[in-house]
Amino acid sequence: MAKEFPISDEEERVIAALGGFDLIVSLADKVLREHGIDKILFSELDRQRVRRGRDFVKREMEFNFDYGKSLRANIGDLLQQAQDLQTDAAGNNYVGAMLQHLVGAKLDVVLGQGKIRHHGSSVADHSTERNSDFQIEAVAIHVTTHPTEALVRKCTANLNGGLKPVIVTLGDGVAGAEFLLKNSGLADRVDVLDVGQFLTANIYERSLFKAADCKVTFSSLLERYNEIVSSCETDPSLRIRIGSAPMSAN
Repeated sequence: MAKEFPISDEEERVIAALGGFDLIVSLADKVLREHGIDKILFSELDRQRVRRGRDFVKREMEFNFDYGKSLRANIGDLLQQAQDLQTDAAGNNYVGAMLQHLVGAKLDVVLGQGKIRHHGSSVADHSTERNSDFQIEAVAIHVTTHPTEALVRKCTANLNGGLKPVIVTLGDGVAGAEFLLKNSGLADRVDVLDVGQFLTANIYERSLFKAADCKVTFSSLLERYNEIVSSCETDPSLRIRIGSAPMSAN
């Protein structure tokens, strides 16, 4: 549904008078089935939102570096928080936005601020005539949660234009990207990177492989991430609160 909240105040009052949301939804779905309509009145996400109520406050994402976990697992915890937030907010791609701005923050840290342009996560490449999410010299970096054939076509266009495409995606997306590239004959022409490894390697390098310094390095990366979110996004839920770290068990 296009509404900000799945039901209006008036609909909410009527539903309450008729016995409550879950009862009305089950009866409505039953009527639909009896008429051969294989659909439900509300999506599961809409049902969750209605049950929580219109005054539900979005959860806050928080970074608490856990020395007992690997760097990649700490990154995974942040992405899982974004996934949980995305589940609560139908239609908002929090994971994709976090992915894009984490990569952007890393590039700023490595290259220095001002070397690349940052865009809101909802700004499509084609609408701004961009070749990729980020371009550095002749390298075109594409950041995605779900590699698609459309992305492969964009990589083909990069190659035809003299650019070297690189895909950065979630761990689960690496095999899918490689499969699509192989089918298009581009398996040996496009690099595909797991974002967890992409960020982990950078944090270790900047910490000079001193495990005790990784929290500070990671925190500085997230501070830059928050600055990018503040300048490019309108949803403050994408910001990450940097908390204290749990003590490790030595």
